[in-house]
Amino acid sequence: MPKPTPIIDSHIHLFPKSHLPTLAWYGPESPLGAQHSVDEYRQATSPTPTSPTTGEEHYLRGFIFLETDRISSVDESDPKLGWSHPLDEVSFLTRIITGTPVQGEGHTEDDRHLCLGMVPWAPVPGGPEALVKYMGLVRERTGNVFNKVCGVRYLVQDKPQGVMLQSGFVEGLRWLGREGLAFDLGVDARQGGMWQLREAAEMMRKVFEDKNQRVVRIVINHLCKPNLRLPYHGPASVVTHPDFLEWSSLITAMAQYPTAYMKLSGGFSELLPLEEKTEPDLKALVDRIQPWTDVVFNVFGPERVMFGSDWPVCNVGGGGNTVSWGRWKRVVEEVLDRRGLSHEEREDVWGGVAAKAYGVEI
Repeated sequence: MPKPTPIIDSHIHLFPKSHLPTLAWYGPESPLGAQHSVDEYRQATSPTPTSPTTGEEHYLRGFIFLETDRISSVDESDPKLGWSHPLDEVSFLTRIITGTPVQGEGHTEDDRHLCLGMVPWAPVPGGPEALVKYMGLVRERTGNVFNKVCGVRYLVQDKPQGVMLQSGFVEGLRWLGREGLAFDLGVDARQGGMWQLREAAEMMRKVFEDKNQRVVRIVINHLCKPNLRLPYHGPASVVTHPDFLEWSSLITAMAQYPTAYMKLSGGFSELLPLEEKTEPDLKALVDRIQPWTDVVFNVFGPERVMFGSDWPVCNVGGGGNTVSWGRWKRVVEEVLDRRGLSHEEREDVWGGVAAKAYGVEI
């Protein structure tokens, strides 16, 4: 009987209620406009049941925290934006990691083992000069747990065209590679436009064309948020659609670089919303996304694909906090079943790939 498989949830967000006004996307009507901290995440992920199809036992080993899009600017001196809110987020995560909670933040000393890695915001377009200064401040905030900082993210899905191709951005990514830090790439094909993927693929070509330095690990978020709402009349209706064909071509281009990884995450945001009290036909959901996941596994291989929940964002389309995490886990189980992966390959997807990409220990 194989040992239980550890799960590393490679993509979650956390924020206490007191920090809501510092989030760039927050508003009175936001469906995520409430505290989402470790307490709520524990409710979402408990229990983590045995796979119904393979009989494999799973347990949640921990998560990788991703920055939550705080109000910020590349220029530290901007009087209205600057770096203060992202750095406050770093301090919040440091309190989780060190088991030193502030009252009301939604975590306890016992939660300190759950955060395996932190991916904070960083001013990547500012290039190495800005990154050196900013990461020095991150080091001050984290102290003796700076080793938990395993990468950074500068969200580009809401930025103007051309940002990823700026020389500062490209040199910033090369600097991250030299420092052994990963970069999380967040683009949005469905709502932002396919141009984002084109630009991302060109950016990666520029970053990796310099063969004389340590290459950066680029962790691509959420399958690049493809249009999973295309009219579906069987696989043929998807694989012949121009959106799918271009997405597939660009994903293939991104996958050619050995240090590029893909997160199997974010699907509930791109599918039509599910209801909490009506159990969805998960096999039908997997039918719909399988053309896309087949491309990802074909070009990246299971050795470069990792599980992620995108919690709590998954709650919005997945039916709410009590069901969405478990539903996405079952969707991924069905995807892995259909790929016919070995036990070792499944272990990679559930946690091994995330550990490798981010340099964390399970």
